[in-house]
Amino acid sequence: MSLHIVHRDREGIEILDLSGRLVFGRGDLRLQEELDHIITAGKNCVVINVSDLSEMDDEGFRTLMFASTKLREAGGGLALVSLTPSHIEDLVAIRLVADSELFKEVFQHEQDAIDSFFPHRRTQRYDILEYIRSTQRSVL
Repeated sequence: MSLHIVHRDREGIEILDLSGRLVFGRGDLRLQEELDHIITAGKNCVVINVSDLSEMDDEGFRTLMFASTKLREAGGGLALVSLTPSHIEDLVAIRLVADSELFKEVFQHEQDAIDSFFPHRRTQRYDILEYIRSTQRSVL
C-alpha cells in the first residue's frame, strides 16, 4: 500500500491524515511535495496524524523532521498526533528521538495539537521519553 494523504482544515490549521506507508521512495517524496504545496499556499501550521500509517522507516521520520524545520523557518510549525507504540519503538531503534525538535511537538489528541499553535491555549504534550522509560522499566 502506498502513502495516502487526506487534507483537512480546523481552525485555520492544515491537518494531514496519513495512511499506508511513509517509507523511502514514493511515500516520502509525496509527503515532501504536499508540504511544499502547503507552504507555497501560505500555510505554515500543520498537524500530521500518523495513526493509520502501517509503516514508517527512518527516511519517513527524516522527512517529518525536514518538514518541521521548513515550517518553523516559514514562521509556523509541525505537530504530530497519534504516534503508535510501534512508531515510537522504531524511533528509538534509529535513535532519532533525542536528536530532533520535532518530537517535542507530539500529541495524543488532535485538539491538543491544534491548540499548540495558539499561545493562549493549554496543551497536553505526549512525553515520548517518559513512554520509553516506562517500557524499559516494565522489561526490567
